[in-house]
Amino acid sequence: MWYSPRVMSLPPQKFREIVLQLLFSQDFTALDPAETIPFMMHELKVTKRSMLDVHIRLEAILAKLPEIDARIQAASTEYAFDRIGKVERTILRLAIYELSDPNIPPKVAIAEAIRLCRKFGTPESANFVNAILDNVYSNQPVSV
Repeated sequence: MWYSPRVMSLPPQKFREIVLQLLFSQDFTALDPAETIPFMMHELKVTKRSMLDVHIRLEAILAKLPEIDARIQAASTEYAFDRIGKVERTILRLAIYELSDPNIPPKVAIAEAIRLCRKFGTPESANFVNAILDNVYSNQPVSV
């Protein structure tokens, strides 16, 4: 299950935002859980258990990154993969991973990606991400 009972104290949106932030950080430097867990616990006021669950999700996404990035490349007809902004690329990675989870309805994964774009990106990036995810969901079997 994508959102286990262990993390019930952490709302799904906050869980997703923390995963997004750590996934974004991975584009710049490899993260050491021994360093990031205490820092994020302090900064975001979350439990160690929640942060361990975030890291489990992060590792699962990173393990599937080549397949996820291939889906983004195939769906992006307007932009080359390396021209997609880092925030948008990270949101796409998270959303495509979530589209592969049978416990998350596709509409929820896409709606959350759009919400994340509006919070961490721009309204224009939300439209771009929505178009890419619609292409991925409509035209490609999602089994990352």
